[in-house]
Amino acid sequence: MKVHLLHRALDFDPDEKISEEKRMLVQDLGLEPLFDAMGKGDKFLADISMRVLLSPLSTAEDILYRQDVLRDCLDYPAVVRKMHDIAVDAVKGEKGLFFGFFTQNPSSVLYRAVEMLRLFYSCLLKLKEIAGEYLDKLKSEGLGAFFTMLRTELNDDFLAEIKNHIEELKFRKGVLVGASLGEGNIPSGFALHRQRAGKDNILRRIVAKNRAGYTYTLPDRDLNGAREMSELRDRSINQAANATAVSADHILSFFNDMKRELGFYIGCINLNSELHRKGKNVCFPVPAPAGSGLHSGSGIYDACLALAMKGEVIDNDLQADGKDLVLVTGANRGGKSTFLRSIGIAQLMMQCGMFVPAGKYSAPICSGIHTHFKREEESTMASGKLDEELARMNHIVDCLKKDAMLLFNESFASTNEREGSELARQIVMPILEYGARVFFVTHFFDLADSFYRKGDPRVLLLRAERDNDGVRTFKIVEGHPLPTSYGEDLYNRIFGEDGKRSGAAEHLED
Repeated sequence: MKVHLLHRALDFDPDEKISEEKRMLVQDLGLEPLFDAMGKGDKFLADISMRVLLSPLSTAEDILYRQDVLRDCLDYPAVVRKMHDIAVDAVKGEKGLFFGFFTQNPSSVLYRAVEMLRLFYSCLLKLKEIAGEYLDKLKSEGLGAFFTMLRTELNDDFLAEIKNHIEELKFRKGVLVGASLGEGNIPSGFALHRQRAGKDNILRRIVAKNRAGYTYTLPDRDLNGAREMSELRDRSINQAANATAVSADHILSFFNDMKRELGFYIGCINLNSELHRKGKNVCFPVPAPAGSGLHSGSGIYDACLALAMKGEVIDNDLQADGKDLVLVTGANRGGKSTFLRSIGIAQLMMQCGMFVPAGKYSAPICSGIHTHFKREEESTMASGKLDEELARMNHIVDCLKKDAMLLFNESFASTNEREGSELARQIVMPILEYGARVFFVTHFFDLADSFYRKGDPRVLLLRAERDNDGVRTFKIVEGHPLPTSYGEDLYNRIFGEDGKRSGAAEHLED
């Protein structure tokens, strides 16, 4: 039995190593609040949500498959939670039944396997009931195929057979074994036989007594004889024990897969509920073909910021169809970095088959999402900030693929404007020619102005909006770069008329 709710024909690998680059993606996009909201206090749900989110899909077909499953899950959240609880109970029950039981002789293996089957039998019955009730109500291919599989494979004959095997393998009437004498009268060819069906009535016992045979009763204190009989029994049931253990482990693997894959969808249900509680909208995005350049959306916001703060989070629109480079400039603390993160988060969520934090969103599928954000200088750095930035850039280039998306946030700001601008140009231009897309937030006027003067139709110039009185709207609008960073506004906001430096560190961000 296969779950296949995350992929149409593949199993999800939960043990894939999280690379250092993916950890940097989590840090730069500030994804921890997202994972916390999806987990809702459950570390397992948060972890599986993180692992799925950091393993984006690469085709529109796979994205739409997962989107459809998620739509069903959002329509029937109680059913999804109930199925997940069944899987959790099965996995926990298996661990609880045999705590501290380590022996691996055939009798022990068989006992463990039979007890597992007994536990799983009741769980499978519950799943079958749910499948029968909701199969006709589901719309997605994934959940529809999953429920059909449950109804087909867990039919009455199959469940009855499992129940009979559980009873037979307990060997309440002892073990019936066939064997022959080999060379030196050594027993060989052990074969386990099925016990006689039906109740052992008086007539059967009378007939059985008339049969020719030899009976040996083991003396009460014959320890050696008891050990020999135990070894004979183990040799007789060894094959049956192994086969039963394989079957039990197969069903356990099914419940583990079900727990993980449904866990991701429960995480999505939790996130959707939390965002709606905060009054934020979500939508199912339209994935465009890789390299198509179709990238637009409205009402895009930073979901992680919305989850982490109590106040209102400003959303933005984007019209970047046919644009390979999006340059964002403007006043400090104008929302540039927040906008950049909102694009990265939306792209990541879209390629995991999730809804996105926006009113409407469509983007081309990327071969990878890479971030290059400025870092504060730390005592652990083995070299200067610029060297560290270049080392990270070199690593990104090494694993860069065509149709990737790169998000730069104040990169190369550790040097002066002339050198930083030239360095950025020499890095960005080859990346664009290679076929990747770039979003670049910068305060370098020289860098932005050079692209503006070229008039390249592939470049979209955005600017953080500022009113005439210096008030930031936190809106990102289309506009050419301006040769000012509004230092006077920043000075007045930090020092004020009375010269106080309250909140200086806060105002210096972004």
